[in-house]
Amino acid sequence: MMQNNIACEGGIQEKFIFGGRLILGPDAKSLLVSLALITVPIVIFCVFVAWHLRHAHQFASYNAGYAILVITIVFTIYVLALLLFTSTRDPGIVPRNSHPPEEEFRYDSSVVESGGRQTPGLQFPRTKEVMVNGVPVRVKYCDTCMLYRPPRCSHCSICNNCVERFDHHCPWVGQCIGLRNYRYFFFFVSSATLLCIFVFAISAFYIKVLMNDNRYSVWKAMRDSPASVILMAYCFISLWFVGGLTGFHLYLISTNQTTYENFRYRTDNRPNVYNRGCLSNFVEVFCTKIKSSRNNFRAIVQEEVQRPPPPRTTPENEPMGESDGRRIKVEDDLDLGGDILKISQRRNIEDFEEDIRSRGSNVLHNSSEGDSNVGSDYHTPPIRAEIRHASWGRSQSWEIDRDVSVKDTHQG
Repeated sequence: MMQNNIACEGGIQEKFIFGGRLILGPDAKSLLVSLALITVPIVIFCVFVAWHLRHAHQFASYNAGYAILVITIVFTIYVLALLLFTSTRDPGIVPRNSHPPEEEFRYDSSVVESGGRQTPGLQFPRTKEVMVNGVPVRVKYCDTCMLYRPPRCSHCSICNNCVERFDHHCPWVGQCIGLRNYRYFFFFVSSATLLCIFVFAISAFYIKVLMNDNRYSVWKAMRDSPASVILMAYCFISLWFVGGLTGFHLYLISTNQTTYENFRYRTDNRPNVYNRGCLSNFVEVFCTKIKSSRNNFRAIVQEEVQRPPPPRTTPENEPMGESDGRRIKVEDDLDLGGDILKISQRRNIEDFEEDIRSRGSNVLHNSSEGDSNVGSDYHTPPIRAEIRHASWGRSQSWEIDRDVSVKDTHQG
């Protein structure tokens, strides 16, 4: 399976089949559910209702019963074809850029102080204005696709793509509804509405035929053909969905809006610059040529060469391991120096304490020699030694305050 560049960038969720000829959305499995919701009731209708109408006396002379069966099969194939066209067609994906548009970078006229230098500030505008029917319209920059979205374009969070004239993401078809498949989507919804009305009407008619041919009451005829009752109930419920959706999109087409614009800008009271009048709006949707796809999904991906990361700069002729070993050695030397410093501090403190004790003993010795002269009332003077250690900080110094006081309370 061949995929092009857009199929491999930024987590895009599309699935490609038949060599890129068909594109499916990320929730393509829901397409199988939609197919079952259409084909299963039609099979039941053809087997239990349309086939029995072949022999109804109302249609016996013209073989009209066969016509109902043929119309049902052909019309169902038409609806299924529209469903497949809607879900397997490029809805209008805008190709991504590999880098932001450099031509949109601008230098601000004001200066910016940066490291003592005055340099102009580089700016990247998040929005810009374009003219639509003579009216300026602001378009936004898409960070994922790295481009300025065209008017009426929006980024689908499910498909992870920017889609032109984005209407909505339909889970029943498993695809975004945009510029290139909106026409098929509307035909599918409106045709499904007509198919529901047709099956409902023929099923009710078959119950009427049973009542007339067998002289049954309504309840007896319904018990005789439960398939008709089930089909009528199913079509009645489905008609509320597809019929309401058809009416809503008729309104959107007549005013040239999308579902996204109708829900998002409903309360903004902004003028609709795309509205050209009811008739012109219908002509634009149904009679104009559908634009060609911007993408070639069958092209081979050209992988970009990744640049290697820049090497770390080191001094010349000095391997990386040697510099790391030198740094570790310096750290070890610092730790060893700190240990030596602590030991020297402890020894200095012990020396000072020894000096204080020696001084105190000399004072006591001198005072004992004077006892013979001063008498027995002499008191031994108190000795007070205080050592204050300062933390080893940034000044790398420590202090010792010594206070030794000797008082003679009584002299002869």
